[in-house]
Amino acid sequence: MSDPAHRRPDGLDDLTVAAVGKLSEALETTERARGHLYAMHQLTGKADFMLDDAVRMFREAGHHDLAERIERELIGRNVIRGRWTYQIVEDYDDGYYALFQELERTARERLVGGRRHLYEAELKWRRRTAGEPGHELGP
Repeated sequence: MSDPAHRRPDGLDDLTVAAVGKLSEALETTERARGHLYAMHQLTGKADFMLDDAVRMFREAGHHDLAERIERELIGRNVIRGRWTYQIVEDYDDGYYALFQELERTARERLVGGRRHLYEAELKWRRRTAGEPGHELGP
């Protein structure tokens, strides 16, 4: 393999490469989960602002009691005890997500010389058909 950024350090065993690859894959899955968390944050905020229109329309239709209840009990409500969605996102980012990133980076630096996607690079090397268009090792 010609790309030094994705070449296995001398003496590194298959199980360590696979373990670091699995940890990185888990981090990638967490990245997806984080994206869903941000989507929940944004969608919940959008829904909260949409309630303003619903309240106005209920009032115009003469349903003042329902409009008042939505305005009083639902608009601006914490989504979980004591927290709006931005606080959930911040706690996730600063706690679980930050530690996950740190441990994945530590494992890569300590065990595979900081190389990213080493496991996948070796898969590419094994699964490609040398000399075929679209199977080149690099850009």
